[in-house]
Amino acid sequence: MGILEETVDIAYPQQPHCATVLVLDVSASMAGEKILELSEGLRAFIRALNEDDLARKRVDLAIITFGKDVRVICPFSAADQVQDPVLGPETFTPMGRAIVRAMDLVEERKTEYRDLGIDYYRPWIFLITDGRPSDMHPGEPFWDEVVGRVHDGEKEKRFLFWALGVDRADMKILREIAPPTRPPLLLKQTRFYDLFVWLSKSLSRISDSSIGEQVTLENPAGPDGWGIIPTE
Repeated sequence: MGILEETVDIAYPQQPHCATVLVLDVSASMAGEKILELSEGLRAFIRALNEDDLARKRVDLAIITFGKDVRVICPFSAADQVQDPVLGPETFTPMGRAIVRAMDLVEERKTEYRDLGIDYYRPWIFLITDGRPSDMHPGEPFWDEVVGRVHDGEKEKRFLFWALGVDRADMKILREIAPPTRPPLLLKQTRFYDLFVWLSKSLSRISDSSIGEQVTLENPAGPDGWGIIPTE
């Protein structure tokens, strides 16, 4: 066994990979029905990936939660290796640190792909929150660092960043964090299941494409979509 194989083990190395990080708010405000529906939607998402032969092998999934602390509850894994995630509400909303952790994970994973000669699609970072960050505020140095990294990463095509607000999320704050070319979406009611169905279909389409190919996705803010783009 070589040194690289001892250092990192990536399933299906003969396939191109799409690193996908879910950044999930599990703060106290998510307690009750919201976190239950988020958990069920997440399980449905993982099942859908496993039912698609290419997505199962090509989507590399990591899950980060932020509440009392930032936790990587699932390191990058093939869909068929992801254990059933358990989400529970906690205090605080360290969103800034969670976003930074997601961006760092993506860069680390791309380095591993390159070291092992694995082709990869542009990674996805998908943030879901019903609040506002408790660890950064506009005008502060950490705020500028996080928002700058998100905007630069999107502009330089290092990743695709999606921001989704739930319930009473501060959409004004999310608009500042999200890339200017991809405004945040507000989830209609609590349609987590529809969101994750869309996400699994989108990643399936990407995994069925060639590296660098333009892929048309269903509009999540369309008439039948699960999200809306707030005007205020």
